[in-house]
Amino acid sequence: MDHVAQYHEHGYAIVRGVFSPDEIARIGAAVDAVHAEGVAHGRSFRHGNLFYNVRSDDNGTPIVPMVQWPSYHSAVLNAVRLDPRWVELLSPLIGGDLKQIINQLHWKAPGSKGDFAWHQDSRFRKPDEAYRNLGSSYIQTGLAIDPHTRASGAMRMIPNSHRSGPLALDTSTEVLGNEMSDDALLAAGIDPAAVIDLEMEPGDIAMWSPYLVHGSGRNTADHQRRLYINGYVSAADCDRGEWAFRDGRPVPLGPEPVLVHYEALYENPEPHYV
Repeated sequence: MDHVAQYHEHGYAIVRGVFSPDEIARIGAAVDAVHAEGVAHGRSFRHGNLFYNVRSDDNGTPIVPMVQWPSYHSAVLNAVRLDPRWVELLSPLIGGDLKQIINQLHWKAPGSKGDFAWHQDSRFRKPDEAYRNLGSSYIQTGLAIDPHTRASGAMRMIPNSHRSGPLALDTSTEVLGNEMSDDALLAAGIDPAAVIDLEMEPGDIAMWSPYLVHGSGRNTADHQRRLYINGYVSAADCDRGEWAFRDGRPVPLGPEPVLVHYEALYENPEPHYV
Protein backbone atom coordinates (compact mmCIF):
# COMPACT_ATOMS: atom_id res chain seq x y z
CA MET A 1 0.00 0.00 0.00
CA ASP A 2 2.83 2.41 -0.82
CA HIS A 3 0.35 4.52 -2.78
CA VAL A 4 -1.56 5.24 0.43
CA ALA A 5 1.49 6.76 2.13
CA GLN A 6 2.42 8.69 -1.01
CA TYR A 7 -1.10 10.04 -1.39
CA HIS A 8 -1.29 11.24 2.21
CA GLU A 9 2.18 12.76 2.06
CA HIS A 10 2.14 14.48 -1.32
CA GLY A 11 -1.53 14.69 -2.32
CA TYR A 12 -1.11 12.33 -5.26
CA ALA A 13 0.11 8.81 -6.04
CA ILE A 14 0.92 6.71 -9.10
CA VAL A 15 0.21 2.98 -9.26
CA ARG A 16 2.02 1.30 -12.12
CA GLY A 17 0.67 -1.37 -14.48
CA VAL A 18 -2.82 -1.74 -13.00
CA PHE A 19 -4.37 -2.57 -16.39
CA SER A 20 -2.65 -4.93 -18.84
CA PRO A 21 -1.71 -4.07 -22.45
CA ASP A 22 -4.57 -6.22 -23.75
CA GLU A 23 -7.03 -4.43 -21.47
CA ILE A 24 -5.71 -1.04 -22.52
CA ALA A 25 -6.10 -1.97 -26.19
CA ARG A 26 -9.76 -2.86 -25.60
CA ILE A 27 -10.37 0.29 -23.54
CA GLY A 28 -8.58 2.40 -26.14
CA ALA A 29 -10.86 1.07 -28.88
CA ALA A 30 -13.90 2.09 -26.81
CA VAL A 31 -12.37 5.52 -26.21
CA ASP A 32 -11.82 5.95 -29.95
CA ALA A 33 -15.44 5.01 -30.66
CA VAL A 34 -16.66 7.73 -28.29
CA HIS A 35 -14.33 10.24 -29.93
CA ALA A 36 -15.75 9.36 -33.36
CA GLU A 37 -19.26 9.98 -32.04
CA GLY A 38 -18.22 13.45 -30.88
CA VAL A 39 -16.68 14.29 -34.24
CA ALA A 40 -19.83 13.07 -36.00
CA HIS A 41 -21.95 15.44 -33.91
CA GLY A 42 -19.80 18.33 -35.09
CA ARG A 43 -20.72 20.51 -32.13
CA SER A 44 -21.32 20.11 -28.41
CA PHE A 45 -24.11 17.66 -27.64
CA ARG A 46 -25.82 16.61 -24.42
CA HIS A 47 -28.14 13.78 -23.44
CA GLY A 48 -28.67 13.95 -19.69
CA ASN A 49 -25.29 13.67 -17.97
CA LEU A 50 -23.66 12.42 -21.18
CA PHE A 51 -21.93 15.43 -22.73
CA TYR A 52 -19.67 15.72 -25.78
CA ASN A 53 -17.52 18.86 -25.56
CA VAL A 54 -16.88 19.62 -29.25
CA ARG A 55 -14.93 22.59 -30.56
CA SER A 56 -13.52 23.60 -33.95
CA ASP A 57 -9.93 24.21 -34.97
CA ASP A 58 -8.83 27.13 -37.15
CA ASN A 59 -10.03 25.24 -40.24
CA GLY A 60 -13.45 24.45 -38.80
CA THR A 61 -12.63 20.80 -38.17
CA PRO A 62 -14.38 19.36 -35.08
CA ILE A 63 -12.14 18.74 -32.07
CA VAL A 64 -13.29 16.66 -29.09
CA PRO A 65 -11.18 17.51 -26.02
CA MET A 66 -13.55 15.93 -23.48
CA VAL A 67 -16.63 13.74 -23.05
CA GLN A 68 -18.46 13.44 -19.73
CA TRP A 69 -20.19 10.26 -18.59
CA PRO A 70 -19.56 8.06 -21.64
CA SER A 71 -20.29 5.07 -19.39
CA TYR A 72 -24.03 5.58 -19.82
CA HIS A 73 -23.80 3.99 -23.25
CA SER A 74 -20.35 2.33 -23.49
CA ALA A 75 -20.38 -1.09 -21.83
CA VAL A 76 -16.58 -1.32 -21.93
CA LEU A 77 -16.02 2.02 -20.22
CA ASN A 78 -18.79 1.30 -17.71
CA ALA A 79 -17.11 -1.99 -16.78
CA VAL A 80 -13.79 -0.21 -16.24
CA ARG A 81 -15.22 2.30 -13.76
CA LEU A 82 -16.70 -0.60 -11.75
CA ASP A 83 -13.60 -2.79 -11.84
CA PRO A 84 -12.83 -4.32 -8.40
CA ARG A 85 -9.28 -2.96 -8.59
CA TRP A 86 -10.63 0.50 -7.80
CA VAL A 87 -11.86 -0.76 -4.43
CA GLU A 88 -8.44 -2.25 -3.69
CA LEU A 89 -6.81 1.11 -4.39
CA LEU A 90 -9.39 3.42 -2.84
CA SER A 91 -10.86 1.61 0.16
CA PRO A 92 -7.79 2.23 2.40
CA LEU A 93 -8.29 5.94 1.73
CA ILE A 94 -12.06 6.57 1.47
CA GLY A 95 -13.77 3.26 2.29
CA GLY A 96 -15.83 0.78 0.30
CA ASP A 97 -19.13 2.67 -0.03
CA LEU A 98 -18.39 4.90 -3.00
CA LYS A 99 -20.31 7.17 -5.30
CA GLN A 100 -18.95 8.52 -8.56
CA ILE A 101 -19.21 12.15 -9.60
CA ILE A 102 -16.64 12.22 -12.41
CA ASN A 103 -16.59 9.94 -15.47
CA GLN A 104 -14.65 11.67 -18.25
CA LEU A 105 -12.49 11.06 -21.28
CA HIS A 106 -9.81 13.56 -22.28
CA TRP A 107 -7.95 13.74 -25.59
CA LYS A 108 -4.91 15.70 -26.74
CA ALA A 109 -4.08 15.21 -30.39
CA PRO A 110 -0.52 15.91 -31.56
CA GLY A 111 -0.10 19.61 -32.23
CA SER A 112 -3.55 20.55 -30.99
CA LYS A 113 -4.29 22.96 -28.20
CA GLY A 114 -5.17 20.98 -25.10
CA ASP A 115 -4.22 23.19 -22.21
CA PHE A 116 -5.62 23.04 -18.69
CA ALA A 117 -4.85 26.11 -16.58
CA TRP A 118 -3.66 25.69 -13.00
CA HIS A 119 -6.62 24.72 -10.82
CA GLN A 120 -7.93 22.66 -7.92
CA ASP A 121 -10.75 20.22 -8.60
CA SER A 122 -12.48 21.52 -5.48
CA ARG A 123 -13.40 24.55 -7.60
CA PHE A 124 -15.99 22.41 -9.41
CA ARG A 125 -17.58 20.66 -6.42
CA LYS A 126 -20.73 22.75 -6.23
CA PRO A 127 -22.97 23.36 -4.41
CA ASP A 128 -20.75 23.30 -1.35
CA GLU A 129 -23.35 21.65 0.87
CA ALA A 130 -23.56 18.61 -1.44
CA TYR A 131 -19.83 17.84 -1.19
CA ARG A 132 -18.65 17.49 2.39
CA ASN A 133 -15.15 16.82 3.77
CA LEU A 134 -13.60 17.09 0.32
CA GLY A 135 -10.03 16.66 1.52
CA SER A 136 -10.67 13.28 3.12
CA SER A 137 -13.64 11.91 1.16
CA TYR A 138 -12.94 12.48 -2.53
CA ILE A 139 -10.24 11.12 -4.88
CA GLN A 140 -9.78 11.79 -8.56
CA THR A 141 -8.18 9.06 -10.68
CA GLY A 142 -6.73 8.99 -14.18
CA LEU A 143 -6.03 5.86 -16.24
CA ALA A 144 -3.36 6.39 -18.91
CA ILE A 145 -4.33 4.98 -22.31
CA ASP A 146 -1.22 6.40 -24.03
CA PRO A 147 2.24 7.40 -22.78
CA HIS A 148 1.93 10.52 -20.63
CA THR A 149 5.12 12.50 -20.92
CA ARG A 150 6.08 16.15 -20.69
CA ALA A 151 6.07 16.23 -24.51
CA SER A 152 2.57 14.72 -24.84
CA GLY A 153 1.04 17.17 -22.38
CA ALA A 154 1.15 15.11 -19.21
CA MET A 155 -0.45 16.54 -16.11
CA ARG A 156 1.74 18.87 -14.06
CA MET A 157 1.32 19.05 -10.30
CA ILE A 158 2.43 20.91 -7.20
CA PRO A 159 3.25 18.21 -4.60
CA ASN A 160 1.97 18.93 -1.09
CA SER A 161 -0.26 21.81 -2.28
CA HIS A 162 -3.29 19.85 -1.03
CA ARG A 163 -2.29 20.64 2.54
CA SER A 164 -3.32 24.28 2.16
CA GLY A 165 -6.95 23.55 1.29
CA PRO A 166 -8.71 25.99 -1.08
CA LEU A 167 -6.24 28.46 -2.55
CA ALA A 168 -6.76 31.85 -4.17
CA LEU A 169 -6.15 30.64 -7.72
CA ASP A 170 -7.71 32.70 -10.50
CA THR A 171 -11.23 31.40 -11.21
CA SER A 172 -12.24 34.15 -13.65
CA THR A 173 -11.48 32.09 -16.76
CA GLU A 174 -12.24 28.58 -18.01
CA VAL A 175 -9.75 25.88 -17.07
CA LEU A 176 -10.06 23.93 -20.34
CA GLY A 177 -8.35 25.72 -23.22
CA ASN A 178 -6.24 28.12 -21.17
CA GLU A 179 -2.50 27.82 -20.57
CA MET A 180 -0.79 27.38 -17.23
CA SER A 181 0.74 30.61 -15.94
CA ASP A 182 3.53 31.08 -13.42
CA ASP A 183 1.89 34.36 -12.47
CA ALA A 184 -1.23 32.45 -11.36
CA LEU A 185 0.91 30.29 -9.07
CA LEU A 186 2.84 33.24 -7.66
CA ALA A 187 -0.41 35.11 -6.94
CA ALA A 188 -1.54 32.10 -4.88
CA GLY A 189 1.77 31.95 -2.98
CA ILE A 190 3.14 28.93 -4.87
CA ASP A 191 6.73 28.65 -6.12
CA PRO A 192 6.67 27.58 -9.81
CA ALA A 193 9.93 25.70 -9.18
CA ALA A 194 7.91 23.12 -7.21
CA VAL A 195 6.12 21.86 -10.35
CA ILE A 196 6.56 18.19 -11.33
CA ASP A 197 5.48 16.23 -14.42
CA LEU A 198 3.13 13.30 -13.78
CA GLU A 199 4.54 10.84 -16.30
CA MET A 200 2.79 7.51 -16.86
CA GLU A 201 2.77 4.54 -19.21
CA PRO A 202 -0.42 2.93 -20.58
CA GLY A 203 -2.15 1.00 -17.79
CA ASP A 204 -0.79 3.21 -15.00
CA ILE A 205 -3.21 4.98 -12.67
CA ALA A 206 -2.76 8.36 -11.03
CA MET A 207 -4.72 9.44 -7.97
CA TRP A 208 -4.90 12.99 -6.63
CA SER A 209 -6.62 15.13 -4.03
CA PRO A 210 -9.30 17.68 -4.97
CA TYR A 211 -7.08 20.31 -3.34
CA LEU A 212 -3.92 19.41 -5.28
CA VAL A 213 -2.97 22.20 -7.69
CA HIS A 214 -2.49 20.82 -11.20
CA GLY A 215 -2.79 21.58 -14.90
CA SER A 216 -1.39 20.40 -18.24
CA GLY A 217 0.07 21.78 -21.46
CA ARG A 218 -0.04 21.12 -25.18
CA ASN A 219 0.82 17.86 -26.89
CA THR A 220 4.02 18.27 -28.90
CA ALA A 221 4.64 14.52 -29.22
CA ASP A 222 3.92 12.40 -32.30
CA HIS A 223 1.06 10.49 -30.67
CA GLN A 224 -2.25 11.37 -29.07
CA ARG A 225 -2.71 11.48 -25.30
CA ARG A 226 -5.89 9.82 -24.03
CA LEU A 227 -6.82 9.81 -20.33
CA TYR A 228 -9.81 8.14 -18.67
CA ILE A 229 -10.75 10.03 -15.49
CA ASN A 230 -13.00 8.63 -12.76
CA GLY A 231 -13.68 10.50 -9.54
CA TYR A 232 -14.94 8.64 -6.47
CA VAL A 233 -16.28 9.92 -3.16
CA SER A 234 -17.23 8.42 0.17
CA ALA A 235 -20.99 8.01 -0.23
CA ALA A 236 -21.78 9.37 3.24
CA ASP A 237 -20.14 12.69 2.34
CA CYS A 238 -21.85 13.35 -0.99
CA ASP A 239 -25.49 13.98 -1.88
CA ARG A 240 -24.90 13.63 -5.62
CA GLY A 241 -23.42 11.11 -8.03
CA GLU A 242 -24.03 7.59 -9.25
CA TRP A 243 -23.38 4.75 -6.85
CA ALA A 244 -20.27 2.81 -7.87
CA PHE A 245 -19.60 0.43 -4.96
CA ARG A 246 -21.57 -0.63 -1.90
CA ASP A 247 -19.54 -2.49 0.70
CA GLY A 248 -16.88 -2.96 -1.94
CA ARG A 249 -19.22 -4.51 -4.52
CA PRO A 250 -20.01 -2.81 -7.85
CA VAL A 251 -23.40 -1.17 -8.30
CA PRO A 252 -24.83 -1.05 -11.84
CA LEU A 253 -26.33 2.13 -13.23
CA GLY A 254 -30.04 2.53 -12.53
CA PRO A 255 -32.76 3.01 -15.15
CA GLU A 256 -32.50 6.81 -14.92
CA PRO A 257 -29.42 9.05 -14.47
CA VAL A 258 -29.04 10.88 -11.17
CA LEU A 259 -28.02 14.46 -10.48
CA VAL A 260 -24.27 15.04 -10.70
CA HIS A 261 -23.14 18.39 -12.19
CA TYR A 262 -25.75 19.04 -14.89
CA GLU A 263 -28.20 21.19 -12.95
CA ALA A 264 -30.95 20.98 -15.60
CA LEU A 265 -30.95 17.18 -15.66
CA TYR A 266 -34.59 16.84 -14.65
CA GLU A 267 -35.84 19.88 -16.59
CA ASN A 268 -34.07 19.13 -19.87
CA PRO A 269 -32.84 15.53 -19.98
CA GLU A 270 -33.57 14.99 -23.67
CA PRO A 271 -30.87 14.88 -26.39
CA HIS A 272 -29.97 18.39 -27.58
CA TYR A 273 -27.12 20.41 -29.07
CA VAL A 274 -25.51 23.02 -26.88
